[in-house]
Amino acid sequence: MALDKPYQDVPGTLIFDAEQSRKGYWLNQFCMSLMKADHRERFRANERAYLDEWAMSEPQKQAVLDRDLNRCISLGGNIYFLAKIGATDGKSFQQMAGSMTGMTELEYRDMMIRGGRSVEGNRYVGEDGDAQANRQPQGAAHQGA
Repeated sequence: MALDKPYQDVPGTLIFDAEQSRKGYWLNQFCMSLMKADHRERFRANERAYLDEWAMSEPQKQAVLDRDLNRCISLGGNIYFLAKIGATDGKSFQQMAGSMTGMTELEYRDMMIRGGRSVEGNRYVGEDGDAQANRQPQGAAHQGA
């Protein structure tokens, strides 16, 4: 029986709860494997072959190959584990976060320096703030794409 999850009404946020943890177990285990240099080398040498060693779903594997971190999160990935993919690719956490919001790294940094996204219009799903699904992705990184 599913638990009541009132936190699902937070726009732009997917809470990593027990259900997400179960869904993403092997995806997160794969990510943690990238803490070892020899595993990073094997992954970089043939990403698909390395991913196929893990009991991940095909959508999870494709999300990793596409470096679609938002999709990885929706499929059970935990951002702290997913950061290992970014580190393997030589990306900073700031670069990764920017890509997840549709912003350039500079836009993301500047937004965070200004205090992050406004709560105005972003308290509940269905409002008209910049974190709402109908407003994503935003920023120059995806304008004109």
